[in-house]
Amino acid sequence: MEAHSLGSYVNEYMIGGAAFIIMLSILVSRALGRFAIPSLAVFLGIGMLAGSEGLGGITFDNAWVAQFIGLLALAIIIFSGGFHTEWKEIRPLLKEGAALATVSVILTAIMIGAFAAYWIDIPIIGGMLLGAIVSSTDAAAVFSVLRSRNVNMRKDIRALLEFESASNDPMAVLLTIGVIEYIMSRHVGHNLFVLVMAQQIAVGLVVGYAFARATVFLLERIRLDYKGLYPVLLLSLVCITYALTDVLGGSGFLAVYVMGVTMGHRRFLHRALLQDFFEGLAWLSQIAMFVIMGLLVFPSRLATIWQHGLVIAAFIMFVARPASTMITLAPFRMGWRERVLISWTGLRGSVPILLATFPIVAGVPHADKIFDTVFFVVLISILVQGITIPPFARMLGLTEETAAETKTIA
Repeated sequence: MEAHSLGSYVNEYMIGGAAFIIMLSILVSRALGRFAIPSLAVFLGIGMLAGSEGLGGITFDNAWVAQFIGLLALAIIIFSGGFHTEWKEIRPLLKEGAALATVSVILTAIMIGAFAAYWIDIPIIGGMLLGAIVSSTDAAAVFSVLRSRNVNMRKDIRALLEFESASNDPMAVLLTIGVIEYIMSRHVGHNLFVLVMAQQIAVGLVVGYAFARATVFLLERIRLDYKGLYPVLLLSLVCITYALTDVLGGSGFLAVYVMGVTMGHRRFLHRALLQDFFEGLAWLSQIAMFVIMGLLVFPSRLATIWQHGLVIAAFIMFVARPASTMITLAPFRMGWRERVLISWTGLRGSVPILLATFPIVAGVPHADKIFDTVFFVVLISILVQGITIPPFARMLGLTEETAAETKTIA
C-alpha cells in the first residue's frame, strides 16, 4: 500500500509539475509579449528556472532523451508550418530558398568556424564543429516570430524565410555529423559527403510528396466513426513519414515539410479541423522542446563562456549571416531592403541546441563547452533578433501595409 501510494505521489507530482510548467509558460509569454519579448525566450528561461540550479530543482542531464523529444517536436512544428503555408507563396521563391538552404548554410558554417577557432583559440576542426551546429536558421523560432501578431511582414518574404528555415536543416545536420565523424575517426570522403547530401534532399522530397498524396487520398475516402480520430491518424502518418525517410537515408525534416506544403495546397475532408489541431500541437511541441532544452543547460556554466558566446553571437548576426546571405542571393533579382531584412531574420533556436547534443552523445572532447556556447548564442539570437524583427521590417517598409510601395521579389 505504501509502495502504491509513493508511486502514485510520484506520478501526480510529475503530471502536475509538467502541466504547471506548460501553463506558466503560456501565461508568462502572454504577459511578456507586451514588451516584445519572444515566447521562445520565455520557454527557455522557464526551463532554466525549473532546472537543477533554478527554483524547480529538476535534475535533467540526459542529452539522448532531450534529443529524441526535440527531434519529434521539431518534426511536428515543421509539418504544421508547411501545412499552414500556401504553395502559391513558395513556388516563385524555390530557387532563392534552395540557395539559402544550401550555399548560405555552408558559407555561414565556414565563416563562423574560422572566427570561432581564432577567437576561442581552439583547433580549426573544433571551430568548424561549432560553425556547423549554428549554421542553419531555426524553423520553430522563425515560424513563431513571423506568425506572431506583432509581425506583419510581407507574405513573399515571410514565405521565403519559412521555406529556408524548414529546408536548411539537412545541410546543418550533415555538416555537424561529418565534422563529428572526422574528429572521432579522422576520415570522411568529400565525394561521399556530397552524395549523401544529394540523397538526403532527393529522398526527402520524394517521400514527403508521395506520403502527402497518399494521405490526402486516404483522408478523402476513409470514414471514421469519430471526428477526433482524423487528427490522430494524420499525426501517426507524419511520424511514419519522418521515420521512414530517415531509414531510407533522406531528410525527415524536409519530408514532413514537403508533406505539409503539399497537403496544405489540397482540399480534403476535415482540412480545417486538422490545421487547427496541428496549430495547437505545434505550440505544445515548441513549449516542450524549449523547456526541455532549458532544463538541459546549467546556468552556472554560462558564466564561464558568456564573453566568447556574446562575441560569436554578434559575429553571426552582423557578419556571417549578412555576408552569406548577400553572396547567396547575388544572382537573383531582389531589392536591397529585402536582402537586408532576410539577413537579419536569421534566427537560431532549437535546431542548433539539438545539434549541440550530438557531440555530447558521440563523446566528442569539450562537448559540454560547445553545448553551453551554442545555448548562449541561441538565447542572444532569440532575444535580440526576435525583438527587433518587427520594427526593423516596418522601418524598411516591408510590412503588409506598405507592400505596394516596395519592390517585390522577382
